[in-house]
Amino acid sequence: MLCILYTGRTRSDVRSEADKPGSSLYAVKGFVNDHKLSHTGHELHSCTHCKESFPNQLKLRRHMNVHGNQYKCDDCGKCLRSSLGLTLHRRIHSAEKPFECTVCSKRFNTSGNLVRHSRLHSGEKLYKCHECDKAFSRSGSLRAHMSVHTGDKPYKCSLCDKSFSHSNHLQMHKRYKHSDKRPYDCRFCGKRFKSGVNLQFHVYIHIDAKPYSCSHCSDCFRQLCHLRAHLLKSHNEGTWFTCHICQKKFTQSGNLKTHLLRHVSVKPYICSECQKDFFTEAELRRHMPMHSDVKNFCCGSCGNYFKHKESVVSHFKRCSVKLGFVSVFARQD
Repeated sequence: MLCILYTGRTRSDVRSEADKPGSSLYAVKGFVNDHKLSHTGHELHSCTHCKESFPNQLKLRRHMNVHGNQYKCDDCGKCLRSSLGLTLHRRIHSAEKPFECTVCSKRFNTSGNLVRHSRLHSGEKLYKCHECDKAFSRSGSLRAHMSVHTGDKPYKCSLCDKSFSHSNHLQMHKRYKHSDKRPYDCRFCGKRFKSGVNLQFHVYIHIDAKPYSCSHCSDCFRQLCHLRAHLLKSHNEGTWFTCHICQKKFTQSGNLKTHLLRHVSVKPYICSECQKDFFTEAELRRHMPMHSDVKNFCCGSCGNYFKHKESVVSHFKRCSVKLGFVSVFARQD
């Protein structure tokens, strides 16, 4: 049976309400007009980049993805696809981090980042490789891992032709190798960094935070890699990276790659001043102060300056004993 509800409004009343901005019928009228325009071929919505027109706002928004990342951050130059993405990204450069971890009190700019971080404490790994059953806490880590099986590296650097398996790896490569920008500065000492992750690790030194705790004992660590090394050495938990030539074991794959260079006697990093070559970039950086009179490392006890970090650490141990101080700096290093 058909039921008709009488509202007491005439057709003219409905039309007049639909013409009033802010009313519910006004919004419905807009959708209906967009639908009609899609059939008539009349185009109202134009792209500001290429001037192409579309019959409704939805098709225009879909078209905007063709032009890529259009919203640029003034602090670090990163471009994003939407104004919302830019707003969330800007929180990285400010103190606005409303989402706090209940375990280690670390704060995040989005709820998604907090959820991904919480998996470090819970050990939850939702993303599993179907080739080797290795599991990861992030989907991006799984995608990057799959290149081990496929050998695919579709992301190429336009400056040095080096290829990467993941777009994030390419962005990090450009930031560290081809840029001198350091948009992240420490609020305690003013030291600047190229990435927010490096800044966070540095801040732990000032606040004496050790958010990564061992599930077997009471030891805590500032970095996840230090916890993983501890689990391997002290509790035999995890997988060692073993050299196939001398059977030497390492806790990190990067250390194994550096070690393998020593077997083939390849030293790709060359000093521009004396042409001396080195196995790693870190070794070259430690060597470069030899050609300069600059001393960047200061002893907190006596105020003497040193060229190398290792020198000031060893000096501080002796100096703090003489002056009766506890060697806090040496323990933090």
